[in-house]
Amino acid sequence: MFIAIVDFATAAGDRAAALAQLDREGEQVRAMPGNVAFRVYAARDDRNHVTLVHEWADEESFAGYQRSESFARSGAVLRPLMSEPPVSRRFRAELVETVG
Repeated sequence: MFIAIVDFATAAGDRAAALAQLDREGEQVRAMPGNVAFRVYAARDDRNHVTLVHEWADEESFAGYQRSESFARSGAVLRPLMSEPPVSRRFRAELVETVG
């Protein structure tokens, strides 16, 4: 499994637009081959930060997402809204079990 966690900040007045863009693309991203999860979180402790959590079956699936029109559209909308460069942490992980 491949996990990417992206943190970014916007001006407080721009966060709603950033969240809306991620919401618009969410269904399409979740339908991509290899996508396990695509979750968007607005920070509760401030009005500027957003965290995006991706789970993919493998790095190749994530690379396919990065080449997609959805990724390009989101980048075109989100990058101008960002008040600082995003931080993306990427992990190779092994699922031990799913409890639920």
